[in-house]
Amino acid sequence: MKILILGAGKMGSFFTDVLSFEHECAVYEIDAKRMRFLYNTQRFTTMQEIEDFKPELVINAVTLKYTLSVFDQILPHLPKDCIISDISSVKTGFKEYYEGTGFRYVSTHPMFGPTFANLGALSSENAIVINEGDYMGRIFFLDLYRRLGLNVHEYSFEEHDEAMAYSLSVPFVSTFVFSAVMKHQDSPGTTFKRHLKIARGVLSEDDTLLREILFNPKTKSHVEQIRAELKELIQIIDDRNEDALNQYLVKIRKNIQ
Repeated sequence: MKILILGAGKMGSFFTDVLSFEHECAVYEIDAKRMRFLYNTQRFTTMQEIEDFKPELVINAVTLKYTLSVFDQILPHLPKDCIISDISSVKTGFKEYYEGTGFRYVSTHPMFGPTFANLGALSSENAIVINEGDYMGRIFFLDLYRRLGLNVHEYSFEEHDEAMAYSLSVPFVSTFVFSAVMKHQDSPGTTFKRHLKIARGVLSEDDTLLREILFNPKTKSHVEQIRAELKELIQIIDDRNEDALNQYLVKIRKNIQ
């Protein structure tokens, strides 16, 4: 299959590495220097090159902020039977956009962001394939992710954003709070250093992604739950109530089993 990958960032490079030995791959990137280490793939910087390549599948791996605008740029240069796809963490408005293009489409979310995941050992990582869109496109990504050893789940667009409102907003907001109260430590403990590493990774994400996660309509209830838990914990601290603290610790330990 002729596959065009949009963007030569970490995920774009990952897909190029994974696919280029079984498929004819090309990468489109406006910054040519970012493609200098790509192997066994064609490197494109113009729309004419895309037209001449005639891709059968497009994987949009640019940051969320530019995903739809990059689609707008390249769609006029694609064959009408080409399947277009994204790997975005937030899918707000994507279904409506895809259906308005007239192209076959598939949407997935590989949940192994390169910030923390070991891309060489993905058996403990997950991927989501949206169960709406083109059947053959879904089969392609289901097969790819399963061959990589990922745990694959199929959700609708709505179910995906519901799941992401929890699995992304809770750790991200918790990280925001940690970062907001953090002070420089000359001799940080192990736990502090681990949290700091996570915070630096989260805050290195694209601002558009962070904004879309926070502004997801389903996020507010999870943030309110965090606030309620903090209020309960503050009351326990104020009262110096050992029994209440013991019960609280039992509750939260059950949650992480």
